[in-house]
Amino acid sequence: MKRLTQNKSVMEYIYIIFGATLVGLSYNIFFLPAKLAAGGISGVSTILFEIYAISPALVQLVINIPIFFIGWFALGKDFSFKTLLGTFWVPLIIYLSADIPIEITNPLLGALYGGILLGVGLGIVYKGNGSTGGTAAIAQIVKKFTGISSGYSQFIVDGLVVTASIIVFSLELTLFALLAIYISGKAIDFVQLRTSATKLLLIITDEEEKIQTLIHEGIDRGLTKVRSVGGYSNLDKTMILCVTEQQEAVQLKKLLQKEAPTTFVIFINASEILGRGFSLDRYYGQKL
Repeated sequence: MKRLTQNKSVMEYIYIIFGATLVGLSYNIFFLPAKLAAGGISGVSTILFEIYAISPALVQLVINIPIFFIGWFALGKDFSFKTLLGTFWVPLIIYLSADIPIEITNPLLGALYGGILLGVGLGIVYKGNGSTGGTAAIAQIVKKFTGISSGYSQFIVDGLVVTASIIVFSLELTLFALLAIYISGKAIDFVQLRTSATKLLLIITDEEEKIQTLIHEGIDRGLTKVRSVGGYSNLDKTMILCVTEQQEAVQLKKLLQKEAPTTFVIFINASEILGRGFSLDRYYGQKL
C-alpha cells in the first residue's frame, strides 16, 4: 500500500511538470506572438510586455510570489508543494523557451491551438492535483472569504484582464483572447473527464450517509438512492444516482477520491436532462 501511494505521488508530480511545461510553451508559441492576453497572470504579462517590454517570465514570477504566500496563509493545507511546483515551473519554462524558433502570429490560429495546448496542459496539472497559481489561487481565496464560486470568481478576474487588453491591443484581438479562454476551458474538461455537457454518476457504496453529505455540501446537487446487493460480496449496498454539470462532476470526482477512495463510481455522458436543476430552476420557489 505504501509503495502504491508513493508511485501515485510520483506520477502526480510528473503530471504537474509535464502539464506546466505545456502551459509555458503555449504562451511563448501562441499567445505572446499573437498578442493574445488570454486572462490570468499570463494575460497581464502579455500586456506589460507590449507596453514596457518587460520579461513575461519575470512578471509572472513576481506576481505569483505574493499570491502564493497569501494563499498559503489563507488556505493552509489546501496549498501544497504541488501548488508551489506548478506556480514556479510555468515562468521557468517561459524563460527557458523565450527564444524558441516556433511562433504563431496569426490570432485565430493562436487562439485555437494555443487554447487547446493551454487547456490540455492545465488539465494534466489538475489530474496531478496541482495548480499553476495565478488566478486559480485568487479564485480559491475569493471563494473562501466571499462565498462566490471559484469558477465564477476566476471568470471575473480573467474577464477583467481580457477587457483591459482592449486598451493596449484592439477589440479584435480581445475577442480572439476570449475565444482562447473558451477553447482552453473545453480542453481542460476533455482531459479531466472526456465529457459531454452533463454527467450521470452511478456510485456504489456502503457509506451512504457520507457520500450523500459529500454530494449535498460539495456540489449542492440532489440524488436518488437505490438499494442493491453486491454480486461478488453478497453484501447490502446503496447505488446513488446523481446528475451533474461538467465542472461539478470534476469537483465531485476529486472529493470522492479524497474522502472515499474505495467507492465504485461510474461516469456516464448524459445527452439531455429534464427536471429541476437543469430544465427547471434548481430550487423550489424560484421564478421559472
